[in-house]
Amino acid sequence: MNSLRSILVHLDGTERAEVRLRLAHRFAAVHESALTAFFAVSPSVLAVLPITGGLPPMSMAGEIDREHRAHAAAVFERLLQDQPNRSDWRELRGEPVIERFIRGAFTCDLMVLGQRNPRDTAGFDVPGDFVEAVVLGSGKPALVVPSAGRVGPSPQTVLVAWRPTRESAHALSTAVPLLRSAKAVHLVASSDRDDPVAPIARLRDYLRLHGIKQVQEHRPLEGRHQGEALLSLADKLGAELIVMGAYGHSRARELVLGGVTRTVLEAATVPVWMAH
Repeated sequence: MNSLRSILVHLDGTERAEVRLRLAHRFAAVHESALTAFFAVSPSVLAVLPITGGLPPMSMAGEIDREHRAHAAAVFERLLQDQPNRSDWRELRGEPVIERFIRGAFTCDLMVLGQRNPRDTAGFDVPGDFVEAVVLGSGKPALVVPSAGRVGPSPQTVLVAWRPTRESAHALSTAVPLLRSAKAVHLVASSDRDDPVAPIARLRDYLRLHGIKQVQEHRPLEGRHQGEALLSLADKLGAELIVMGAYGHSRARELVLGGVTRTVLEAATVPVWMAH
């Protein structure tokens, strides 16, 4: 049964938005999913500096950047001309961007989001913690597209980073359709000394029940810098996708991520399938 019936892709004014949209479109075609493009940015903000010291800068909300909207709309229209399918356009104008995007994501099966590129100033009207907050707040799986490089809808080599937690379990179960079509699925798990059965053994058995037998196992990642070790392993294997849980919590005006989650979101050079 296809569990990916609805895909929501985030659009903004960046050049990489077209890559995300085309990937989401191809993904929707493979899985016969409905696709919604959601243009969501914050209004421009003008910092007003005080003439004399004593008071902090005051921000004045402006309007949505019209050039950024025009760029995103042009990307969407080009896609419809080249590859017409079930695609809808939605847009959000004004705050709160993150909260309203999350509400829109509640009724989708997958979000396609973009890794922040600090060198592309066209993305500065999207909150800096947008991806993290949306993943943690929506509870929906997300395919986070890297800010550079080629991406495809059918990764043949997948690395699954496993921990015996609900976050990992959610990410894994929602990624099963991709794992079935992969030629190689690599497993790396954290060690659990309190469990008499190795976590990776349970994981291997679970995948086999879903018809995923092309599995290779790796030694657990150890040390303080497991995020870097995970990305290094992905590079060594030539992985085209990383599947992992997203760890952290989001409260009003506060976003706290686990070290591995933050490292992967900031530095991954391949798409990452993650869920909270």
